[in-house]
Amino acid sequence: MDKFEKNKVAPKMLIADDDPCVLRAVTDRCTRMGFDVQTASSGLQALIKASQHQPDILVIDVHMPEVDGLSVLTYLRDIAKKSLHVIVVTGHPGQEIVNRCKEFDASYIHKGHNFWSEFEASLIEIWPQRAVAIKQSGKRWVKIEVRKRPRVLLVDDDVSVKKFLFWRFEKLGAELLYAADGMQGFWMARRQEPTVIVSDYCMPNGDAEYLLTRLRNVPETRNIPVIVQSGRRLNDAIKQRLRREICGQPGAARILRKSADARELFEVLQRLCGFASDLDGELLYQ
Repeated sequence: MDKFEKNKVAPKMLIADDDPCVLRAVTDRCTRMGFDVQTASSGLQALIKASQHQPDILVIDVHMPEVDGLSVLTYLRDIAKKSLHVIVVTGHPGQEIVNRCKEFDASYIHKGHNFWSEFEASLIEIWPQRAVAIKQSGKRWVKIEVRKRPRVLLVDDDVSVKKFLFWRFEKLGAELLYAADGMQGFWMARRQEPTVIVSDYCMPNGDAEYLLTRLRNVPETRNIPVIVQSGRRLNDAIKQRLRREICGQPGAARILRKSADARELFEVLQRLCGFASDLDGELLYQ
């Protein structure tokens, strides 16, 4: 009998994906399978949690902000103190990724039509004794989809910022959402689950600190990356509060100073959303 079954200890699983829809769906399914699940919304967070908690299974996306999934595996392979079963998932399949997975002796699954059947098969191969629970979890089927267009939520009470950034986001092919303050931004994020949120720091009816606290306290939004902008220089105490973990989830992904040059903002968005970066000559305020 499997050692986890004998000791009645749930296998520990870490799921790392920057898409909140995918992260929530896989987490829900694996929890119903009986795994002890932790989550990460970036490569860096996955690396830290894997190093600290040493999961039995790592389910990791390839393309994530800060550190990509394959780089996380390269590092973990050198420091792992016990066997780690790895399932690599990606919405952008390719032979290079397949070959890298073979190097790590990792399973490889495309986020496509056959995702759940392939995912269940990989888990059953790792722990055949848990096959019944794994198969039963599929009775409430959840579809995995890779969002074709990044969805960006701008939270800012400055109409001039909205006008310029919306024009630029549209040019880059993003799906656009807008809220004028932190409270409205929170409820918009819960309903629409954006890929990333760009928030002003100081706003009426809820500033960026309020927004981050609300976002990290509900499952729908706890993993969404948040970029905070400010027209004034923020002191170290404020920056520390913005970056601190809330309910075990990261604070602000980046803290930026608003300026006439939007290049830094769009470079961060390019990493988080995969935008094509063509920023020459673009000004934030005109």
